[in-house]
Amino acid sequence: MRSIQPLRGAALLALSALLFSLMGVFIREASVTVSNEVIVFFRNLVGVLFFLPLVLAKGLQPLKTDRPLTHLKRTAYGLGAMYCFFYAIAHLPLADAMLFTYSAPVFTPLLAWLWLKEPLTRRMLALSLVGLAGVLLVSKPSGALFSSLSLVGLAASLLAASAFVSIREMSDSEPAFRIVFYFAFFSTSLSAIPLAWAWQPLDSQQLLLLLAAGLLAALAQFAMSQAYALAPPGLIGPVAYSAIVFSGIIAWLLWNETPGPSSIAGAALIFTASILSVMQKKPT
Repeated sequence: MRSIQPLRGAALLALSALLFSLMGVFIREASVTVSNEVIVFFRNLVGVLFFLPLVLAKGLQPLKTDRPLTHLKRTAYGLGAMYCFFYAIAHLPLADAMLFTYSAPVFTPLLAWLWLKEPLTRRMLALSLVGLAGVLLVSKPSGALFSSLSLVGLAASLLAASAFVSIREMSDSEPAFRIVFYFAFFSTSLSAIPLAWAWQPLDSQQLLLLLAAGLLAALAQFAMSQAYALAPPGLIGPVAYSAIVFSGIIAWLLWNETPGPSSIAGAALIFTASILSVMQKKPT
């Protein structure tokens, strides 16, 4: 039986949330002039390049796996969520898109219970709902949230939650670096297909934005994979809500977007849910 380390898992998940928030800054800047297909491809390509030093130093042996189909399934969930999320950023207000993406932990405990038969308690559900309430307060969703585009955002949430649970499923035999590598490798291969009709020339500024976003995403994926290897998604999932808080702070620093009273109240709820989630007793 795998040992559960909720504090370490939560700390790594919080780090992942911060890195994903920083990635969002570069994606937001790049999406003004770069197509969704090109952004997704480069975000994944950099993940593959991230592992080149490991391959050159140790060869392919550390990447050998007996579960290629499981990695491919995890890739399908994660890549689908990525396309939906980036599309939401391009067509919805940023706060609405972020709300959809980071509401994934609401679905994670239920999916982990159905998929992996991991414990699901009323407290886990309650904390997930508290975290979602905080997301709503911080994001202050607009009327666009209830348009037909909301289905794309909902798909992003469900697919992301499925990806989180699939990471936990394979973590009994697959280390974090291998999970991240195969996600990057398969995602790059699949996302290269749309470039046949969506490729565009890139200038140096666009290329730098995409490379920075890809590097941050690779580091965030590694931290997230390690986090879910240390603790069940249902236990530490609410910590992912901290990405909303990080995004708010970054927006304030970069674009002088000052949070209002509802944002502060929402941040308090998010941190409360996150802290209480890792203070639970270990599931039996």
